[in-house]
Amino acid sequence: MRTQIAAANWKMNCTLQQAEDLLNKLSAVTDFNTSNKIAVIAVPAPYLLLAKQKLAHQANMFVAAQNCYIKNYGAYTGEISAEMLQSMGISYVLIGHSERREYFNENNAMLAEKINIALEYEVTPIFCCGESLAIREADNQNEFVAQQLKDALFHLSAAKIVKVVIAYEPIWAIGTGKTASSAQAQEMHQHIRKTLEIQYGSAVADVVSVLYGGSVKGNNAVEIFSQPDVDGGLVGGASLIAEEFVTIMNALK
Repeated sequence: MRTQIAAANWKMNCTLQQAEDLLNKLSAVTDFNTSNKIAVIAVPAPYLLLAKQKLAHQANMFVAAQNCYIKNYGAYTGEISAEMLQSMGISYVLIGHSERREYFNENNAMLAEKINIALEYEVTPIFCCGESLAIREADNQNEFVAQQLKDALFHLSAAKIVKVVIAYEPIWAIGTGKTASSAQAQEMHQHIRKTLEIQYGSAVADVVSVLYGGSVKGNNAVEIFSQPDVDGGLVGGASLIAEEFVTIMNALK
């Protein structure tokens, strides 16, 4: 079975005290220890080392950064490099979240560079893709998402693409309370896997974890995750409530 992943994206939330409290609660989880399930916690950059320390004893919980830059080092004030992440023992990094695309004008060409540098430093990218409401209403979502994958990922070899996690996030369902139906999620995840299969073959496509990100909550996670091509979720607001996120973790296949 593909690795099933509950990924938390805290975004720009939590004071230091709130972050410590949330991490303490996750650190206390005792029943999340199966071979095919992991949790990945993407915290704001100031809390990366704190999260590493708090979760160090949790074999199935990993820390992620929410972004990295396309350069190793230099005069790029405020940025964080993949080399820095590697030096801190950070295992994962979010690449191409819709908010980064919208607010910081990140395009697929830049994201391809970020993917490359993350892999160079052995930090696993969680690559985000997904369509807006206008694209969905025009019924162009399949072509749009396939193009995102081709532009940002398909320069990779088969040996490298299997090291990438893909997160499908319908932009119209992020923070809106709207959620793609489980059938809609499965349809797109199946399309993503088929797009991978056309490029790399079924053996590769079958091992890449594809997560759903769009208003995943404790009360809908089981249904969404039960779909055959959905391998977990990228969770925003619900990940800021420890009990809710633990429910989502336990909903993984």
